[in-house]
Amino acid sequence: MNLDTLSKNKKLILGLILDAIGMIPLIDLVWAPASGYLMTKLYKGKSGKIAGVITFIEEALPFLDFIPTFTLMWLYTFVFSSEKESDETIIDIN
Repeated sequence: MNLDTLSKNKKLILGLILDAIGMIPLIDLVWAPASGYLMTKLYKGKSGKIAGVITFIEEALPFLDFIPTFTLMWLYTFVFSSEKESDETIIDIN
């Protein structure tokens, strides 16, 4: 399954689930690299890579597990970003 092609609603649901998994204590050593990788697969481009690094650091450091990085990235991508993703294809006919 290609994670970057999921609809925005499915990305939100998956992000909420992944944020909940990140709050489980004592799995940080395994979850930190996995969450960073998953973030880069959910969100392509420069912003996805930056979010992947931030997610990795947030999960690796103790006491920061409460930050919902997947949900914050969804908000950035679909609510606050000026680069809105579009499902429409524009065809220029001359």
